[in-house]
Amino acid sequence: MSEVRLRFPPSPTGYLHIGGARTAIYNWLFAKKHNATLILRIEDTDVERSTKDSIDGIIDGLNWLGINWDEGPYFQSDFLNEHIETAHKLIESGHAYKCFCTKEALDAKRETAVAAKITYQYDRTCLKLSPEEKEANEKQNIPYVIRFKVPDGDGSVVFEDKVYGRIERTYMDIEDFVIVRSNGTPLYLLSNVVDDIRDRITHIIRGQDGLGNTPRQILIYEALGAPVPVFSHMSLTLDPKKAKISKRSHGEVVTVQFYKENGFLPWALVNFLVLLGWSPASDQEFFSQEELIEAFSLEGMNKANSIFNYQKDHPKFFTDPKALSINAHYLQTMPIEELAPLVKNVLQNEKLWDNAYENDKKDWFISTIDLIRSRFHVLTDFAGPGRTYFSDEYEMDPKPVQKNLTKHEKIGVWLGLLAERFESLPDFNQEETERVARELADELDIKPGILINGTRTVVTGQAAGAGLFDVLLAIGRDRVIARLKKFSAQG
Repeated sequence: MSEVRLRFPPSPTGYLHIGGARTAIYNWLFAKKHNATLILRIEDTDVERSTKDSIDGIIDGLNWLGINWDEGPYFQSDFLNEHIETAHKLIESGHAYKCFCTKEALDAKRETAVAAKITYQYDRTCLKLSPEEKEANEKQNIPYVIRFKVPDGDGSVVFEDKVYGRIERTYMDIEDFVIVRSNGTPLYLLSNVVDDIRDRITHIIRGQDGLGNTPRQILIYEALGAPVPVFSHMSLTLDPKKAKISKRSHGEVVTVQFYKENGFLPWALVNFLVLLGWSPASDQEFFSQEELIEAFSLEGMNKANSIFNYQKDHPKFFTDPKALSINAHYLQTMPIEELAPLVKNVLQNEKLWDNAYENDKKDWFISTIDLIRSRFHVLTDFAGPGRTYFSDEYEMDPKPVQKNLTKHEKIGVWLGLLAERFESLPDFNQEETERVARELADELDIKPGILINGTRTVVTGQAAGAGLFDVLLAIGRDRVIARLKKFSAQG
């Protein structure tokens, strides 16, 4: 493959959206696989909605995901004059013309077509104007748009999409479309093509919602005598109700920033988003960066739309459960030396960090996060259910409180006795703590599980986790005994 050039052209109207992130990832993977150039081009011509904060958010999101680019960022607004000049060149070459029709006149024609139950298309009224009529309109400063002149005859636009296959659209089905508004600003259809020609783009990977524009854009490429890029249109990502995912409709839960703030690992999110619309040739689900670059191909992109099964109101599964599962896999299997600084950041943000965790308590810190991560899904869990290891101020989950404490009238007395047994142990280790707990249960003629589950609930506030006697060692004799005695005194 000769020089390959791709672009990711986000519109800066909010934080990086997961759909936009997926587009960037596919372009990045293809570029990496083919040693190609990836350009970041900010399409910021919507002055009212484009903001610096949004631009910064997009760049921050890409950097956090690890999606790097080779050129840019370029800004579309810097090339507006070129877009307008190109439109006038198309007029000079006979591929475009000025249209002076008013909105009222066009609406009336459209209503007539609807009443007659026929498809409305612009009837080329202004293409038929004589030179004298055009000159008279211009002298009167009558506002006009610039329309692209679709070729006459029964020909068609044909292209081979790498995902959807052969696409054909007849000229008769394409009306002369507007490329410059009456206020003098170019439309996306024109600006996008002009930018892609200038940036020498050879491959375009974008959402399926852009497929309808492609035949018209190809006409512009051809009119300008430029090579037509290879198009690949990705399937859309829909919500559980089959509506298109959007920032406006679904809020922060569909932004990359949301996942960054809620404890996701960047590569885990990349892995998840890639699988929303692409299937590997094998059953492999988890990929290293090198493996994913090697496995990725346009042929693996799916035609069917994917479903992002987010559950915004669920206390835990605030996102697609699959995304959470993939994140948990990486969190639980990544090298502990890579996980440790990420956990440090979380604890610092929650004011739970102790500098001793990097000094005399470093071994304890490393072994503890390695112990407790087996049940965690996101980094923020270390400050949530994991808070009990780093602070004596933690919440008690009401469900295990009800099940393991409230329904046992004497549990306070029993746990007080267990605290005394722990206190008298010469060696507070896993074997000895389990032995005295089971011996006490026998003496009290109760099931060991009552003491074990009650102890876990009091000491951690949780219903489940790592093995209890490993947990007791991690929390430490003094804190375990203090927590059991405090509960016993309250009961």
